[in-house]
Amino acid sequence: MKIVFLLVGKTAEKIYEQLIQDYASRLQHYIGFEIQVIPELKQTKSLSPEQQKEREGELILKALQSGDYPVLLDERGKEFRSVEFATWIEKKTHTVNKRLIFIVGGPYGFSPAVYQAAQEKISLSKMTFSHQMVRLFFVEQLYRAINILNGGPYHHE
Repeated sequence: MKIVFLLVGKTAEKIYEQLIQDYASRLQHYIGFEIQVIPELKQTKSLSPEQQKEREGELILKALQSGDYPVLLDERGKEFRSVEFATWIEKKTHTVNKRLIFIVGGPYGFSPAVYQAAQEKISLSKMTFSHQMVRLFFVEQLYRAINILNGGPYHHE
């Protein structure tokens, strides 16, 4: 199984990008991990939020392959403690044959078609974070989960 972190638009802040890449390189020591960026839409001022979600949704769905297991990072998703998330990841390594895809949408969220294609939704918190920060928080939590599963010293109970 490979884990893919699918993002709409590049990470704008260099500090976040550096930290995200640091966690990505750590993850690659344990598991196949890739960050895939869908280019952000151009000339969005003429588009309504719904139109923007639809167009981004088309690009997200195009990035998915047969056999993928898409999981949306969504405020209405299931919340986990870090150890619970590690257990969830472990189960997925036994049940997902191809790619486990975690998706962060654009500023207006996901289109109905993307929600329909998703297997699950996960929330990092009931609080709202910028899309830039969610990227960093997620890769850190994914690294923590993988580290827990490998008996590493990164997590303390």
